[in-house]
Amino acid sequence: MTPELDPGTAKRALRARYLAVRRSRPPAEREAAAAAVTAALVEGLAGVRTLAAHVPDELEPGHGRLRDGLGRLGARVLLPVVPPEGGELAWAVDVGRLAPGRFGLLEPVGPRLAPGELATAEAVVVPALAVSRGGVRLGRGAGYYDRALRHTRPGTTLVAVLFDDELVDALPGEPHDHRVTAVVTPSGGWLDLPPDR
Repeated sequence: MTPELDPGTAKRALRARYLAVRRSRPPAEREAAAAAVTAALVEGLAGVRTLAAHVPDELEPGHGRLRDGLGRLGARVLLPVVPPEGGELAWAVDVGRLAPGRFGLLEPVGPRLAPGELATAEAVVVPALAVSRGGVRLGRGAGYYDRALRHTRPGTTLVAVLFDDELVDALPGEPHDHRVTAVVTPSGGWLDLPPDR
């Protein structure tokens, strides 16, 4: 009988697996997924006045479409800024121009806002490698979003954008993990997750 892995070790193995699958996805599948998840998010977030999102990299669902789609909502859109050092995300309003930041991630060029600015968002679109049906989110492992989400208000919609096969029955969770309240997938669209997880 194999001993059960501790959550940190299990998460590292899962991250490697999900990233490998993302790298193997054909460009046409990524493009179709980007169109589908963007349409579902725009519909699901209609009426939101302030939201926080991210700029998906080429492996993430929504790459090349998500930011423009959310811009059509007419909402104030906050995008993350990874600090040169430390683990607390800053934010900036998306004013249309992006520049490469830390880790090569694209970020807005406008004035930096404090981490607490996230409390103004009614919804946060969070990146994820996988999410369980109970709302446990598997991120990339640096903890930026778990720290950032401490600043959200109760009742804030936390929605993760995934490929279809990344919504799974269970994932290892830890006490510091912030659970999401909804997911969007290319085939399933917007799915609210059970509130008592």
